[in-house]
Amino acid sequence: MSTTPRTSALADFIAGFDVDALPGAVHARTLELVADGTGCLLAAANAAFSTGRLIAAFVRDQGGTPEASVVGNGFRTGCVHAALANGTMGYACDFEPHHPEAILHPIAVMIPTALALGERVGARGAQFLAAVGLGCEVEYRVSMALGPAEQYALGFHPSAVCGCFGATAAAAWLLGLDAEAVTRALGLAACQASGLMAWESDPSENARPFQMGMAARNGITAALLAARGFGGPVGVFDHGHTVFKAFSRAPRAELLAESLGARWDGVAGLAIKPYPCVSFLHPALDALFALVAEHDLHPKQIEAIVLRFPRSGVHCVDDNPLRSHCAQYVLPTALVRGRLEVADLFTDRRASDPQIRALSRRVRVEPDDGELEARFPERYATELEVRTTSGKVLRRRNDVARGYPETPMSQAEIDAKFDALVGSVASPQRLTALKNALAALPQADSLDDYAELLRAPVEGAQR
Repeated sequence: MSTTPRTSALADFIAGFDVDALPGAVHARTLELVADGTGCLLAAANAAFSTGRLIAAFVRDQGGTPEASVVGNGFRTGCVHAALANGTMGYACDFEPHHPEAILHPIAVMIPTALALGERVGARGAQFLAAVGLGCEVEYRVSMALGPAEQYALGFHPSAVCGCFGATAAAAWLLGLDAEAVTRALGLAACQASGLMAWESDPSENARPFQMGMAARNGITAALLAARGFGGPVGVFDHGHTVFKAFSRAPRAELLAESLGARWDGVAGLAIKPYPCVSFLHPALDALFALVAEHDLHPKQIEAIVLRFPRSGVHCVDDNPLRSHCAQYVLPTALVRGRLEVADLFTDRRASDPQIRALSRRVRVEPDDGELEARFPERYATELEVRTTSGKVLRRRNDVARGYPETPMSQAEIDAKFDALVGSVASPQRLTALKNALAALPQADSLDDYAELLRAPVEGAQR
């Protein structure tokens, strides 16, 4: 019997993975998620947003073999640096698909990983999509085995820590590594896996998405080193200084390989976001807009808003310095403007809109230790209370936001989101061409068309 049953099972699964291993429905869902994430990624290259502008300039200065595209900036660089830049941009808008149960942003990591290495090795479109699906599944399994709430409690960022293993899986498979090399790659991933919730103190919104770039960069690095024969720890999920001991105090290690290959919850459980902000606030936004519509409310009629949320997640949304994660900013901004846009993350509307500024002071977040907390993190159960100037108190509970698999957005809503994101930085002709390239990916002989449309400079990008 193997002394590394979990590590070996995962390595064997990755090495033996095949393009056709994704069930039809999972493959179709992967393409849908890739399309949504692509729109978010390209929009993040807008030079008006500091995150994409600065990370692209950084990797340009590093130089490197021109083998992988830097999205929206018109140049190629080495695949490791391209993954760093694109992974950072992938999460910059906080609008790409997320996994509510595992508290992850895997698409932000896997598109950059599979694109960078796919360009390097000349992957077909179907291989690119399969690598994304594989990476999402591995990242999900690592997070569930560690426990997403456990990671939060220790100050770790699940998307970054677990994303490194997902990126390693995607990269190792695209490189064609055998099980022994994959084992070393997973060990090297464990040596690099990192990401602290300390980004919550950075109001620039730069450090938050940088951690997805780290995950993509480190995963590709682990796989490339293993491909060269570089040594790495073995049994990182089984014995010694394991991943479980490092990132959790109450792991469920059996979830790592349980029903491996038979269940694809890492893809099937992903949700498409209707709002560009932390997903913890999505149920509250849905509830807020529903109350406004139901009672024909106007912002001037609202005296105060009280948000009750599971205690384990309150730290992310209560007066967070980041606009994308701050209930006191997101709720008033969405209410007054009637919508929430990516630009709202990078421009503080409180500075220019006195109504938003005044409302932000009257939003309170209350931690719940009862039923809401018991459902977290599988559900971001929320109770919203709106108090009007006339003395009415309106309440609504919402456990599942729009965009979840069980409450999907309509195709028209998804299309409108893509059009708005891509249209913010590209011409109508490029928008149409990118849609066509995405639709053609499953049969595409290469990633050339897709990569070229992503790589071309966006409007306003620095040359």
